[in-house]
Amino acid sequence: MSDVRVTVQRDSEREERVVTTGTTAADLFQGERSVVAARVAGELKDLAYEITEGDEVEPVEITSEDGLNILRHSTAHVMAQAVQELFPDAKLGIGPPIKDGFYYDFDVETPFHPDDLKRIEKKMQEIQKRGQKFARRAVGDDAAREELADEPYKLELIGLKGSAAEAAEGASAEVGAGELTMYDNLDAKTGELCWKDLCRGPHLPSTRAIPAFKLMRSAAAYWRGSEKNKQLQRIYGTAWPTKDELKAHLEFLAEAEKRDHRKLGSELDLFSIPEDIGSGLAVFHPKGGIIRRVMEDYSRRRHEESGYEFVYTPHATKGKLFEKSGHLDWYADGMYPPMQLDEGVDYYLKPMNCPMHNLIFDARGRSYRELPLRLFEFGTVYRYEKSGVVHGLTRARGFTQDDAHIYCTKEQMADELDATLTFVLDLLRDYGLTDFYLELSTKDPVKSVGTDEVWEEATETLRKVAEKQGLPLVPDPGGAAFYGPKISVQTKDAIGRTWQMSTIQLDFNLPERFDLEYTSADGSKQRPVMIHRALFGSIERFFAVLLEHYAGAFPAWLAPVQATCIPIGDAHVPYLQEFAAQAKAKGLRIDVDASSDRMQKKIRNAQKAKVPFMVIAGDEDMEAGAVSFRYRDGSQKNGIPRDEAIAEILDVVERRVQV
Repeated sequence: MSDVRVTVQRDSEREERVVTTGTTAADLFQGERSVVAARVAGELKDLAYEITEGDEVEPVEITSEDGLNILRHSTAHVMAQAVQELFPDAKLGIGPPIKDGFYYDFDVETPFHPDDLKRIEKKMQEIQKRGQKFARRAVGDDAAREELADEPYKLELIGLKGSAAEAAEGASAEVGAGELTMYDNLDAKTGELCWKDLCRGPHLPSTRAIPAFKLMRSAAAYWRGSEKNKQLQRIYGTAWPTKDELKAHLEFLAEAEKRDHRKLGSELDLFSIPEDIGSGLAVFHPKGGIIRRVMEDYSRRRHEESGYEFVYTPHATKGKLFEKSGHLDWYADGMYPPMQLDEGVDYYLKPMNCPMHNLIFDARGRSYRELPLRLFEFGTVYRYEKSGVVHGLTRARGFTQDDAHIYCTKEQMADELDATLTFVLDLLRDYGLTDFYLELSTKDPVKSVGTDEVWEEATETLRKVAEKQGLPLVPDPGGAAFYGPKISVQTKDAIGRTWQMSTIQLDFNLPERFDLEYTSADGSKQRPVMIHRALFGSIERFFAVLLEHYAGAFPAWLAPVQATCIPIGDAHVPYLQEFAAQAKAKGLRIDVDASSDRMQKKIRNAQKAKVPFMVIAGDEDMEAGAVSFRYRDGSQKNGIPRDEAIAEILDVVERRVQV
């Protein structure tokens, strides 16, 4: 055996080692149970990889992002093996790791039942305990086709290479650049083949290295994400480095389920998405309409105070407008199909408002004295999202953007961006969101227009503006729209989930395409800079985020009913009706429960409706000209004079605080 020199890299530390020929990555990190793979020259490798001369090797911990993906992808293989042991006729689709878990698609005769998932999970536990080894081997295309002759979906994947594999949903986990590889699950004692799958890997050393997992649910999914293809059955699962982490994740999911805006929207009678109207197209009920109106009214007031001017644009337009803007070149697949009107002219439901705002700017000559010109619209737009991604109000097909487009000079650009980002963050804080970080999306080399110089200037300007806020700034390479770089405001909700909120995009390209001009101080014609800004993103999505953030218990200023009056007996109803009238005159949203229900049932109904204040009155209250408060947490305050009670509710509303 000869010596092999290797460098072990751990964070910033480098250690030179000399090992013998045939040493594997597993040997290199022997005794380090948390290491599940190795990164060699930037590429992930199984621990069975044999070290070669000059290798730079970095351990991959199971708790790292790559380690979690390897754990979850390995668990997906175990699940697929379990399915085929229980359902021998099942054909394999794709099984990649995803955020917090994994899935695998199967072609089966009948959809999976919850009892099937229990059986599959039990079989997975058996396979895990067997300690089968994951063994990688390279295989040629023809040999792979021969081995997988009974797997039609795998045969299709073998024909995909490079960008085609990357574009197909989940396919990059199995095929892509370079050689094809197969992973065999081998019996720990005999080495006998138990199961195999086409896969790029890497994987855990054995099934026994899977610490904790659980199957979550099954759903229908189109093969490779296309509605043109056959519908398969997808099983979702989750896997974690420890049982405690799995338990914590399941508790988190249970809390998230309680907060699901679709569930709360129905329970609190806020909105619905009727099948008669169509997927992704919501209607707001009276209580939801109140919340939405209050959200919009407060936003309007703040925009007016900050110098924005309101505009209105139609829902449909001739297709040539979106040809001019470039949207038909880049986003046609996400738009509703055209309507042919006026003797064959294509009309589209608008997917965005910016081209129409450009026409408003260009409707007459503009002077530098008018800039910055801040145009604002609550503009309803329509995007034909795939049915598989439509999700309540957070991913809808029709939604209303709080859309602003700011036109300014190049000299005003940095200050305007700074003011816009500050305005955005302050307004989000007013709605109760406080935990932020920023994301800077930069040019996609394939999907972009404009020169590199313009992009570099726009990106650097946004970077400096973002850094002034003192918030974490995370890069998003290639994530920009085709016309310019973007700052996204990311926020965490009450249970720690991250949501993308506001976006600010700097655009030197659309003013060029629309030939927008203003007259400068010296009389010359100049091109304005355009800033795209959506604060909520969409009213519907922001509504859903707040609904989940507050778990339906909105602060009083947003609550559809700010106080419910509960009489102890029928004799106290007129007294509370007087109180309610007095409160309504002050602008409060208050009602009286004069139903025949007992008082405790009325209290439970108000709690279920998540009303901020319950105003209770009996004989003593009437004699004293007072009321009693019962708060959401069950605490109570008695004998409050009526004027003071109204003043307290008004104070909580005006300060926009939670009670």
